[in-house]
Amino acid sequence: MQTQLVVIGGGPGGYAAAFLAADEGMEVVLVEAEGRLGGTCLLRGCIPSKALLHVARVVSETQEMEHDWGVSFGNPTIEIDKLRDRKNKVIDTLSGGLGGLAKKRKVTIVKAFAKFESANTICLEGDDPSIPEGGKIHFENAIIATGSTPAIPGAFNIGSDRVMDSTGALDLKDIPETMLVIGGGYIGLEMGTVYANMGTKVSVVELQDGLLMGADRDLVRPLAKRLKSLFEDRIFLNTKVGSVSKSGDDKVEVTFEGPAKFGSEKYDRVLISVGRSPSTRNIGLENLPGIQTDQRGFIAHNDNLQTGVENIYVIGDAAGEPMLAHKANHEGRHAVEVILGHATTFDKRAIPAVVFTDPEIAWAGLTAEEAKTDGVSHQVVAYPWAASGRAQALGRTEGMTKWIVDPETERILGCGIVGPNAGELIAEAALAIEMGCVVRDIAETVHAHPTLGETMMNAAEVFYGTATEIYKPKKKSTK
Repeated sequence: MQTQLVVIGGGPGGYAAAFLAADEGMEVVLVEAEGRLGGTCLLRGCIPSKALLHVARVVSETQEMEHDWGVSFGNPTIEIDKLRDRKNKVIDTLSGGLGGLAKKRKVTIVKAFAKFESANTICLEGDDPSIPEGGKIHFENAIIATGSTPAIPGAFNIGSDRVMDSTGALDLKDIPETMLVIGGGYIGLEMGTVYANMGTKVSVVELQDGLLMGADRDLVRPLAKRLKSLFEDRIFLNTKVGSVSKSGDDKVEVTFEGPAKFGSEKYDRVLISVGRSPSTRNIGLENLPGIQTDQRGFIAHNDNLQTGVENIYVIGDAAGEPMLAHKANHEGRHAVEVILGHATTFDKRAIPAVVFTDPEIAWAGLTAEEAKTDGVSHQVVAYPWAASGRAQALGRTEGMTKWIVDPETERILGCGIVGPNAGELIAEAALAIEMGCVVRDIAETVHAHPTLGETMMNAAEVFYGTATEIYKPKKKSTK
């Protein structure tokens, strides 16, 4: 088989690249090892986890209504099979839609595992009828969009289905009485939130001295406080997991080494959530002498996403941090534009990140911690949601919106938000950073009242000391 473009991987980056290339008139073959399109995000990641987090949020809200508002719905009854079926229906609907779009665009789908034989040929492994005769595809250009997989330390792989990665946790085999989450990153905390709201006694162990170490500490504090209550004070920081082993009573025994927890404890299930590794090994990169990878397996590339082999591009998780679906999507489109010879740029500065816990945490651009570490001149201005009428009405006043601003130019460098729907609000910040806005652009943009989005304007007003809901007394003269 001969084609102009072969895309290896059918996730958010891969299918975005394949679809755009086809729309532009290119002959495209999309190779995907799984039976359907969608990749990790759709099939076993961000989409199913958000579906379950929606359920968790509804359960949490009903409990809050009883405690804070006097409205009782009674204790929830969870039909695990029905919940699982609903989650799977969401996946099937979206994946089926992608398959239909590929067919309409005349993108050829080959279900196989691809390995590079040379800079213009891949070999296909598998027995699906879609594999062409000869088992090879000859191409003019290739895009590597192979994604990533959960990182599981060898010592934790004990051959028991009671020890899970994120994929296993999303399968919802049962609602265990107890579960340990190893790792205080976003995946572990999101899944811990799901299970805790379904009735599981969740514990979290983290080697570092805080949760979500990539985010600013002031954004994490409201979440940490709420999780402390949800997990009933079972968050153990600065603590190492010494060993994981099967116990005789069909549980998993875990030993701890740290000031927060020491000794051993048994759990019904253990979720390993210590990061992800790019899926770049075993795809024949050794047959491409010009391609280089780092110690983690990320493929080196230039600003146009070209690898050391000029007709081969890399996007998404395989290309490096941040490992986010929306980054992969835009990278896929950017790579195609480069292949087509169009003038295009891709700037990562405005890529937003969202943690879909309760409350949500979102940020875009430069964080305050990064600015401090890198020695970037900056000013942080924050608006507490306790001053927001909308937040007060919702009973969710723990939130905060803040801007990171260049004090000389007043240009917006970054934004951070913690609170309900932070993931929706951060889009305004990403646009502001992308457009090179100064803080006055936000302050003078009329926002609807009462909304949480209004806090974006309010935080900008704080920069000028003109926020209506915050009293800032004038300094007394010393003369």
